[in-house]
Order: sequence, then C-alpha cells, then structure tokens
Amino acid sequence: MDPLSRRTFLAASAIGGAMVAETAKAATFGNPDEPPQGAINSTPAAVSNPGPRNAVLEGQIPAFQSPPPTDVGSMPMMWSSFNIMPRRIQAGGWARQVTATEFPAATEVSGVNMRLSAGGIREMHWHLAGEWALMTNGHCRITVLDPKGQAYVRDVSAGDLWFFPAGYPHSLQGLGPDGCEFLIVFDNAYQSEYNTLLLTDWFIHTPPKVLGQNFNVPPDVFKNILLHDRWIFQGLEPPPLAQDQAAVASGGEPPEPFTFSLMGTRPVMENEAGSIHLADSRTFKVSKSITGVIETIKPGSLRRMHWHPNADEWQYWIKGQGRMTVFNAGPRAQTIDFQAGDLGVVPKSQGHYIENTGTEDAQVLAVFRAPEYEEIDLSNWLTHAPPELVAQHLNINPSVIARFPKGENGIQPAGGKG
Repeated sequence: MDPLSRRTFLAASAIGGAMVAETAKAATFGNPDEPPQGAINSTPAAVSNPGPRNAVLEGQIPAFQSPPPTDVGSMPMMWSSFNIMPRRIQAGGWARQVTATEFPAATEVSGVNMRLSAGGIREMHWHLAGEWALMTNGHCRITVLDPKGQAYVRDVSAGDLWFFPAGYPHSLQGLGPDGCEFLIVFDNAYQSEYNTLLLTDWFIHTPPKVLGQNFNVPPDVFKNILLHDRWIFQGLEPPPLAQDQAAVASGGEPPEPFTFSLMGTRPVMENEAGSIHLADSRTFKVSKSITGVIETIKPGSLRRMHWHPNADEWQYWIKGQGRMTVFNAGPRAQTIDFQAGDLGVVPKSQGHYIENTGTEDAQVLAVFRAPEYEEIDLSNWLTHAPPELVAQHLNINPSVIARFPKGENGIQPAGGKG
C-alpha cells in the first residue's frame, strides 16, 4: 500500500472509530434511535417554541409537545375527542358524534355521546348498523322489537349495556330524576346518529291514503303529525316498567336479553393495580359484532404491553387521565395523552400500553368490532417461550424470565412489581 493510500485508510478508520464511539454513546437504553430523538438530546434553545401558541391545547396532550425519546417515525393521528365535537341540542337532550369522517384512523366503529332529560325521548327508529351502548350516568328505558314480533322493555343504569342488531326498531327515554347519558357505538365506522330511519320521517313522506289503508283507519287520523322529524324531544316520563312490559307482552319475550350489566359482572382480572370487566358474545350473547371491556387503572399503574390480533381497539376515556404508547413495524412508536371524553384507536395487532398519569383511577372503555375478545400479552408470551431462547434475545439471565408476570389482561402496580 503506498503512503498516501495508507494515510487515507488510517484517517478514514479514525473517523469511523469516532462515529462508532459517538453512536455507542448516543444509542443508550431508553434512547435507541439515530439520529437521537427527544428533548433530552436537544438544547433548551432548540426545543423552545416562541409561538404562535395555544397553551390550553398544548396542555391537553403534553406528549405531543415533548415526546419520549423512544417515540419514532410517523403514525396516523390516533387521538380524537367528543370534547371538540359540536353538540346537536333539542328540547329533550343532545348528542355529539365521532365517525370515520371526523376520525379517519377509526375504520371499524363510530361513536355517539348522548344525553336525555327525564322524559326526554330519542325518537323510535332503526339503523343500518348494529348499535352497542354503555350507560355512563342516570337511568334510561329502552324498547326493541325483534323480527319474530317479540318485544323487550327494560330500564338500564350506569354500567349497563344494550345491543340492537342492525334493522331492529327501538327507542330510548330518560328516566327521573336526572335523565341519563350514554355512549353508543355502531359497528360501522361511517354510521351517523343524524342519518337514521325515523318513525316520523316515514309517516310524513307517505301519502295519507296509503297510511289509512296500511293501518286500517281514516287518513285524517294522521292530520296532526308534525311535518318534520322529532329526533330528540321532551316527552312525559313513562309509567312504571311493569306497566310498559305488560302492554307489549302479547308477542312473547326474546330468548336472549338485549341488555347486560357489564359492571355487575365479576372482573376477568382484578388486583391492587386495577380491574378489567369484559362482555362479549360468550356472556352477552345477543351482541355478536361488538365486544366491550372496561379497564380501571389505579394511579401510577400500567396496563401491560399487549396487542389484539382480531380487531382494532377503539377507546372511550370515561374518567381520569393517562398516557398510551402505540408500537408498529418500522419501527414506529407514538405516545398520546388522554383525558375524560377523549377517544383513541389502536389498529389491529399493534402493540400498546397505558399508564395512569393522574391522581385518580383512570377508566377506559375499549371496544372491538369482533364477537369475542382476543389479546396477546407480551409478558405472557415471553413466559410461555423457552427461557434460553428469550434470554438470548434480551441478553438477560434465563432465571430473570421466571419472574415476569404470567397470565393475560395484566395491570401492573406502580413500581413495576406485580
């Protein structure tokens, strides 16, 4: 090798060695990426944001302002909120909705948040999609008719569910003393609450002669029908439940109930860190297209790293606050903060975990467009693989793996000790 070539080689080797040393310094545990990510790898001047700024919005999702250094790559916006959606308000209540139009990452279901006053009536109607709902406040009377002419009338309270298959006609009415509030989930991402098949709409768009013939009464019986739909309106509070049930009893009662007490069931998982309540088609048999889980996570606790192989996870944050990180191939990872009324989505098979970052219990409803709940827990997987195999992946002693948590649906207490 001539001297010039040798000097060039040695110089290049020195530069390469320096780069390797710098890489080894930057790529550390909890900060693996090149170029290094996060504010910890920057300077105050570079991180500063002179504005324009909206401090209120920034404060809602601090992870967007300063993501963890482990976040990497670009992912679809997996956050939305009922808090930023307009309410449609009428005499008997209000509703607001989030469909795939407003939340493009949510491709499997849509959601409606609705309130009815005492006596407030959600007009008799039916949908082109199945309707699954969770009561969050107060009391509500539901009615539904199945294709065999069997009517079902029940009163539901906070923690209860109902499900109406697509095409089943139904109604909702708030009960005293304070009416009700609930979340509706449709098994179609584009189903809109404002695009339903309403009883009054069909009447006023049918010739009076046809109405008279259909119902075997004089046409002018219907002359006082309002020439617009009612949607939500203030009505009289209904009579006692037994009286309404007796009035519809002639056709018999459906074999499977259209309501279910989710929070009245025994949790599928419960420890000092929280609990998980589950309702799918194995327990709530009429609900064959929607599965629901309520996760209660104590302050400082962690909903363990996991994923769902059979459906996207659509979340409604009922109370508290938390932080979720979603992991996808790429690698890509994104961290998002949530508060009450917010919505999140995790696409099928993408890894995720939730931290309770507040001072009160966080309660999250997770909904899946699937007949049964399926979950793969990361720790459960690793404890059901050969220990030597796992140890070689993670460069740890095989004896450590025996201490990993086993079982599905895990919530770990603060401090990481189960």
